[in-house]
Amino acid sequence: MPERAHPSQSGDKSAADKSAADKSVAAVQSVDRALTVLEIIGRSGTAGVTEIAAELGVHKSTVSRLIAVLESRGFVEQLSDRGKYQLGFSIVRLAGSTSARLDLAKVSQDVCDDLALRTGETTNLAILDGVRIINIVEAIGPGEIALRTWVGQSCPAHATSSGKALLSGLTTTAVHDLLGRRLEVFTPNTVTDVGTLDAELDRTRLSGWASVREELEIGLNAVASPVRDGDGQVVAALSVSGPAYRLDPDTFDDVAKQTTAAAAEISGRLGHIG
Repeated sequence: MPERAHPSQSGDKSAADKSAADKSVAAVQSVDRALTVLEIIGRSGTAGVTEIAAELGVHKSTVSRLIAVLESRGFVEQLSDRGKYQLGFSIVRLAGSTSARLDLAKVSQDVCDDLALRTGETTNLAILDGVRIINIVEAIGPGEIALRTWVGQSCPAHATSSGKALLSGLTTTAVHDLLGRRLEVFTPNTVTDVGTLDAELDRTRLSGWASVREELEIGLNAVASPVRDGDGQVVAALSVSGPAYRLDPDTFDDVAKQTTAAAAEISGRLGHIG
């Protein structure tokens, strides 16, 4: 015969569940209030505890606690001479991570256009997104028929020239942690051995460019070079891709030279000196 819960035990459980639910609601409310505090300060430029509390409709002590947490994380900072607060550097840092993609697209489109014109092939600028890359800029070569666009397309990093160029900016350990030990197969030419990929990335770090030979799609070759920001970090990759019968391995060195120069131009616009 199954045991029956003692009334006091059942009551204790209900009380515990209610307490947990109350804490969850309180936590969500605190997050909502903290975000509202940021919006108030952002809208006004500066704001004090008293006016924030009045707008939120809460006690000043509540705002003080929220401000203390936000200040400890760098999201707000106090103006010592007036006792008011303004948005802190952490907001700028987060905004910068978003605007970086917009800046990349803005400063690289004409370079992509010029490279496509000179090579006659499609050029793309891509960024790393986990184990995949996302193309954010594209230019179609004069001899190409644009049957599809690569912009917004997500592709596996290990099977693309852009992906290899982007992965070359990471340490070997970081690459292993990111990709794991099993690499997906797309064609008979896809590099699936981690050691082989490591060797390719080492060569990319030395030469400044990467390539693929029908590794993502049969009949498609590509060359790519990393793009660096003002801190020297690899933030994007510029690639030239085309049909294997036209962009064959014998042309890689020449195309890579042009691609590397174009990538360096974009890097320079992002503040990289090198």
